[in-house]
Amino acid sequence: MAVVLSTPGLAAADEATGGKDTTYYISLGDSLASGYQPDVDKDTDVAYTDQLYAQLKQRTPGLKHIRLGCTSETTESFIDGGKCDYPDAKSQLDAALKAMAQHQGKVAYVTLSVGANDILLNCVTPARTLDGACLNSKSQTMAKNLAQIAGTLRKAGTDNTQFVGSTYHNPFLGAWLQGPAGQQAAKDSAPLLKAANTGIAQVYKSTGFKVADVAGAFSSDDFTTQVNVPGAGEVPANVAKTCQLTWACTKQDPHPNADGHKVIAGAFAAVLAENGAPGAGESPTPSEPATPGASESPTPSEPATPDAGESPAPSESAAPGAGTDSGANSPTVNGDLAETGASSNTPVLAGAGLAVVVVGAAAVYFARKRRTGEES
Repeated sequence: MAVVLSTPGLAAADEATGGKDTTYYISLGDSLASGYQPDVDKDTDVAYTDQLYAQLKQRTPGLKHIRLGCTSETTESFIDGGKCDYPDAKSQLDAALKAMAQHQGKVAYVTLSVGANDILLNCVTPARTLDGACLNSKSQTMAKNLAQIAGTLRKAGTDNTQFVGSTYHNPFLGAWLQGPAGQQAAKDSAPLLKAANTGIAQVYKSTGFKVADVAGAFSSDDFTTQVNVPGAGEVPANVAKTCQLTWACTKQDPHPNADGHKVIAGAFAAVLAENGAPGAGESPTPSEPATPGASESPTPSEPATPDAGESPAPSESAAPGAGTDSGANSPTVNGDLAETGASSNTPVLAGAGLAVVVVGAAAVYFARKRRTGEES
């Protein structure tokens, strides 16, 4: 069932502040952006987008948040609509473009997390394996769509707008606690997710986005450092982080918990801090698009020490609540929440490695193809 969300009618906010000093942060994406939490089966204000907004508002006091994320959004529905209904806009992408046009020159930040649901919502068979034909089709489509989304958004922005997209953490690491077979599955998943994230990062770079290295912030590749986890004993740091920051080890659900969203917000904030706050002095220079085929991965944000227990905290002012639901989600300047329903993207371990390898390769191909077409 589609959920009705109001499109951003922000003239009133401009009037309330005189409009002169008002700038905007537009947050986009799937359940990561909307803060879905499986324990309450709804979107909440622990979302990294809300926590990032709290931090950004400290250094950009007139900043307003246009919150458009939609749980279960895929790259296809992001473009065409169908998961959430935005009045006066056909899709999340359309709503974002309308908001950017309405506030041309005043959109300081745009963040994006989308793509994971393309595989997990479409290609799982009744036997809980992945359909190979579906896998190939959806992986290539996801990469093509992501390049279209990022390129379209970047073109609609200005030199005053910073664009950041994210890689994904690896929830399959939670299988480590299931014994030898699970440990092997967790090990097998790491290089595959790394390949996929490299491809996703290259798409973002090729379209002028910066990259928040969420995988790095979750220590996704660190099997060497050992950390004591109560009830589980010594486990690799990446497994400990997955258990600490997501629901993968308790509810077999891939979504980050409140602490995980703090870490994701920190990964985005670290990238945005590189250029300072738009509107305060010189405008930031957009990142130079990287060559899609380049091998380098995005510079990771400094991950927290796995056994430190503390996750990076958001700023104290205007802090979001502790997972509370503030009612129906109108993606307006105050970041109200969407009742976008339950998530169905529980990670399926069997065959997942095939998906991410194809995604990584296809992402590079479609980014290159799209960029070549635009230049011609």
